[in-house]
Amino acid sequence: MPLPIYALAVTSFVIGTTEFVIMGLLPEVAADLHVSIPAAGLLVTGYALGVVIGAPILAILTARMPRKAVLIGLATMFVVGNLFCALAPNYWTLMVARVVTAFGHGAYFGIGSVVAASLVPRNQRASAMALMFAGLTLANILGVPAGTALGEVYGWRSTFVAVVGIGLLAVAAIAWFVPSGVAKPSGEGIVSELRVLGRLQVWLAMIISALTSVSLFTVFTYIKPLLTDVTGIAVPSVTWILLLFGAGMTVGNILGGKLADWKLMPTAIGTLVLIAMIHVALAEFSGSPSVMIPLVFVWGVLTFVIVPPLQMRVVETAAEGPNLAATLNQGAFNAGNATGAWVGGLALTLGLSYDKLPFVSSATALIALGLAVWSHKLDRREATITVPAAAE
Repeated sequence: MPLPIYALAVTSFVIGTTEFVIMGLLPEVAADLHVSIPAAGLLVTGYALGVVIGAPILAILTARMPRKAVLIGLATMFVVGNLFCALAPNYWTLMVARVVTAFGHGAYFGIGSVVAASLVPRNQRASAMALMFAGLTLANILGVPAGTALGEVYGWRSTFVAVVGIGLLAVAAIAWFVPSGVAKPSGEGIVSELRVLGRLQVWLAMIISALTSVSLFTVFTYIKPLLTDVTGIAVPSVTWILLLFGAGMTVGNILGGKLADWKLMPTAIGTLVLIAMIHVALAEFSGSPSVMIPLVFVWGVLTFVIVPPLQMRVVETAAEGPNLAATLNQGAFNAGNATGAWVGGLALTLGLSYDKLPFVSSATALIALGLAVWSHKLDRREATITVPAAAE
């Protein structure tokens, strides 16, 4: 893969660490800023909302700008945002800093995936996207644990200072390695970007992305009590199991890119079948530590096998104006994250036990599967119509 894609992956690492490290620092943040841990937890929700709101706004505002300049600007936004997080004197300042920082998240991954795909031959485009997203998965294995450990020893602000340092390296890498003039925006600018949003296939791809995230976060939000209260795993061991989940995500991301380059929609459909099945397995074997631990790894693999195909699907169906659609798809993933946490919480409030939550996730995955099958059938129908028309 070309060096510019590795440069994009470095910023992905910074973004992934920024998004998730706060979860491991909630007690420290709450104590320092004199708020409750649930209130500190809203910093996670605020970030997710920032992604959803900021994605379309920045995509529209930057529609006619050179892609390299936009990527440098978005990476710089993360550096500045993390600096303000480190210096935040109170809770609400930190909340605003988190939300503003998150504005660049969806736009970066949306535009970055289009740029990554433009740097390689067509049969490697999904793999290029997967490599860019690899920084996000590695953040869960390296960035989040290291950032949590640093924050516990030197204070939570030190973690954000460290992220600022890595972020500066990421900005320099993009400026140095990403070529100018890459993935030039359409001459029509936002007009062509908005036009493709009228296509059913684009919306189906984004809805499938959102439902996939709902399926994951319905359970993943409550994975700690599931593992400790139901599976019987000791609290200190949960960190290592989550690292195993992160390792599965990394493997799945690379595998998903290669499979999507081979057969895009069959990969998405087959993976959704397996996601529905793995959630059933998580429910059935939740009481067995020896089974649950390898299942968590497989769950992590499947969680990210589906990401490159879905991002590639959006880019392909919105080929004449992919930047806004690809950015909105990142918003769809994050909207699914927030919705999944809410669905899981609602199910628990209504009396469902932790070990039954995976059944809700399985049902959600099956809905996404139905939409994916329908979308694939529409592809085949359009191809059948196009071929005779071309022959005439």
